[in-house]
Amino acid sequence: RDVGAGVIVKGLRGSSDLDGEAPMATMNRHLAGVETVFLLASGSRQHIASSLVKDIARHGGNIADLVPPEVDAALARAFAHTKESR
Repeated sequence: RDVGAGVIVKGLRGSSDLDGEAPMATMNRHLAGVETVFLLASGSRQHIASSLVKDIARHGGNIADLVPPEVDAALARAFAHTKESR
């Protein structure tokens, strides 16, 4: 609502993601009139979770084949201090 959005687009890996996201979508609609559209991930991407990707990046692992180049670069910048402290 703050940015004028009428729709939120979220990716789902499976039914467990839907179980967690559905109540939030319902509340967003109730409180702000914002709809949520869910897109299912392809089978080859369903194992990728943002928390796992961040953990891999935090420990200096290669995530280039898991995320777009912009995300890879942003995480490298975000965790640069972690590499320096080793």
